[in-house]
Amino acid sequence: MPSNLADINAFLAVARAAGFREAARVTGNSASSLSEAVRRLEDQLGVRLLHRTTRSVATTEAGLRLLDRLEPALKEVEAALDLVNGFRDKPAGTLRLNVPVSAARLVLPRIVPGFLAAYPEIRLEVIAEDSFVDVLAAGCDAGIRYDERLEQDMIAIPIGPREQRFAAAASPRYLDQRGRPKHPRGLLEHACLRGQFASGSMPAWEFERRGELVKIEPTGPLLVRIGAATDLAVDAAVAGTGVIYLFEDWLRPYFERGELEPVLEPWWPRFSGPFLYYPGRRHLPATLRAFVDFVKALPPWQQRAQE
Repeated sequence: MPSNLADINAFLAVARAAGFREAARVTGNSASSLSEAVRRLEDQLGVRLLHRTTRSVATTEAGLRLLDRLEPALKEVEAALDLVNGFRDKPAGTLRLNVPVSAARLVLPRIVPGFLAAYPEIRLEVIAEDSFVDVLAAGCDAGIRYDERLEQDMIAIPIGPREQRFAAAASPRYLDQRGRPKHPRGLLEHACLRGQFASGSMPAWEFERRGELVKIEPTGPLLVRIGAATDLAVDAAVAGTGVIYLFEDWLRPYFERGELEPVLEPWWPRFSGPFLYYPGRRHLPATLRAFVDFVKALPPWQQRAQE
């Protein structure tokens, strides 16, 4: 029986990610080192665990059988080792979070510095993306999501502002030239800067006022991937290219500097803030327990924001 747990963990990471590059991104190792580890494990077992092509990696039947038996066993090993962490003065180890780009920009900056100062032996890894992957399958301990993205079998606690708004905005120069719309449908006559998820879907722009809900599908000269290229859309709006629709908190600094002007502010829709969510296990890893307790002990977000 192979004695190198690192090789076994490498196989698990590649099998879960269905690729060496993605597994390398999740684990922080190089793709070549993961490939060598899997090949070493296959040589020790005398059986192929992965089908490899130039474009994809798939688990063989033997690999699937091994994966099914290894995952629960290794989770028990990890939990047993982590129990020792509870006897330390301060938890140590790695905590991995999967979060949307908006949370990495608007929520975590108020939390991470204080958390890392309180727990200097914890290494925090943040994977920011908007594809809404399964956090456990991605090798993460917890994630940040909004209501509509929460999985029902997870525990969720509030993190960040409890209420947010989407805001429409454009540069003063653009609005001077094209006019200031009085109703959301007026945006159909404007150049609008749209966002698209990795899935290909483009969320409609929603507005609400006094019980009237308006959804529009505006058009414009620029379409960006939500999260990864959002700042490009903001820069284009500042430059006068068109109207942008984004988190109010993201645009707030531009409002304060006068680079962007609010558009249709009485119509901006409100929605509930994000949640930290994680599996409902009886025993949480010490690093995650420390983060959960730290978040719970924070003062109310709005009060904190005003300090």
